[in-house]
Amino acid sequence: MNNINKTVERLPLTNDYVFKRVFAKEGNENILKDLLEAVLDIKIEKVEVQNPEIPKEAIEDKLSVLDIKAQLDEKTIVDIEMQMTNEHNIKYRSLVYLSKNVSGQLQIGKEYAELKKSIVINFLNFEYYRRNSYHQVARMKFEKTREDEYVEMHFIELPKFKKKNPGVENKIEQWLWTIIGEEEKIEMAEKDNKEIKKAIEIVDTMSMDKRERELYEARLKGEFNYSISINVAKNEGIEEGEKIGKKKKQREIAKKMLSRKMPIEEIIEITGLTRKEIENINIE
Repeated sequence: MNNINKTVERLPLTNDYVFKRVFAKEGNENILKDLLEAVLDIKIEKVEVQNPEIPKEAIEDKLSVLDIKAQLDEKTIVDIEMQMTNEHNIKYRSLVYLSKNVSGQLQIGKEYAELKKSIVINFLNFEYYRRNSYHQVARMKFEKTREDEYVEMHFIELPKFKKKNPGVENKIEQWLWTIIGEEEKIEMAEKDNKEIKKAIEIVDTMSMDKRERELYEARLKGEFNYSISINVAKNEGIEEGEKIGKKKKQREIAKKMLSRKMPIEEIIEITGLTRKEIENINIE
């Protein structure tokens, strides 16, 4: 059983701030290594986090991405992101991150042959693809072979995993239940996986820390404000579009009525346009 005070709500790993604090902090490399072994289904000897810091200004700025960049066994570069809300662009963002992983390695005097493999992993707290599988993997490879796969993208949709409701038989299932925060499954996973136990202990400690909760809530506030602004912009755009469409239709009707020499007073009454608007319509 976990030692967290039951009156304190556990901070969610689906929050990108909490996710990065647990998996990217110095000293937690083995926790991240275990997660990556589960997702990539490979054996990893060494993980080196390249951006463990969390800039203060990034907490309330939703446009700041709290991703984790890591190097695996000095031959692979991985970018990991926890995406909380669906902005309907994740596949394009993932391509951008992937390209940055590649181009960021091209230092002066470096040969292309020295490029490390690049992987982007996206944990999505929403459903995105229409496929049934919760774990989508995209690779660039030669036809009918798996030779020379230098780039790879993973999309893990947590709601789909939860709907399938699998057990905790392997590492990927154990970790995904842990990230989702399913208490009963977490307790089962902790018994088999010491790294999950360590991760939960870290989250529980964070959850009882006043400053950590403030930072979490600030990030949550930034996310909420960003979502509100996007929705307002969309609604305003829809309303403006409807107004433009209505005005266009009114002008088309007025144009036909003018071509039939109907009195301008009748056109004003029927279309709702002003006399000036009607007079400015160019009859073709």
